[in-house]
Amino acid sequence: MLRVKAGDVDRMGLLFERYHRALFGFIYHMLGGGRAASEDLVQNVFYRMLKYRHTFTGEGEFRTWMYHLARNVLADYVKQNRRAAHHSDVADLAEHLDSGSRADASLEQAQETALLHQALARLSPENREVLVLSRFQELKYGEIAVLLNTTEGAVKVRAHRALNELKTTYLRIEN
Repeated sequence: MLRVKAGDVDRMGLLFERYHRALFGFIYHMLGGGRAASEDLVQNVFYRMLKYRHTFTGEGEFRTWMYHLARNVLADYVKQNRRAAHHSDVADLAEHLDSGSRADASLEQAQETALLHQALARLSPENREVLVLSRFQELKYGEIAVLLNTTEGAVKVRAHRALNELKTTYLRIEN
């Protein structure tokens, strides 16, 4: 990113290749599904990376700065749409299933995944964000703490509480 900041804009392609999938996963899970909207928002994040490249100092982790931009893009999206985009697209989930497994196992896995996404969508945005960042994006608690402007201990507590809430919500939906 420092090279992009210095004017080597061609390096954005490399950043896109490295981080597109992770950003898509983050945005997809934060929205509760929606492939097209997630792709559009990922593009907006990379656009903002280019537009606001002067704000990257190189002192902290690039991923932290990237997720900070992604959080802003998500916040803007929610404000613009004025509706919660918490739907689960079963067709998108089916893409991730192993096509070689038995039909029954695939259906069961799709149902469990759909239930998990429903439970995740019912969490507060703050709890969902901590879980997505820590479990799906595999950020360390310290990185999340910097991103959320809080302490590492607070992030650990929030992640623990969010997991418990997710478990309770999942079991409630399942029954």
